[in-house]
Amino acid sequence: MHSTEATTTDVATLTGWRKSSYSGGANGECLEVADGHTTVPVRDSKAPAGPVLTFSPQGWSGFVTAVKHGELPA
Repeated sequence: MHSTEATTTDVATLTGWRKSSYSGGANGECLEVADGHTTVPVRDSKAPAGPVLTFSPQGWSGFVTAVKHGELPA
């Protein structure tokens, strides 16, 4: 499978971060996503200055759908 996802470390230009509604939160398992960008930036809420993964909107939507349906291995 070919991935079109990218990693970036330039988080200074990204704004609009919010905690993902799909994050567990209980044990610090929190993701943040930033709205209003052409890609979907995702970061670990415990490391806001750390690296960011960026997904295509279709890639992120597919990931969220797989999580909702329990399609990812544990």
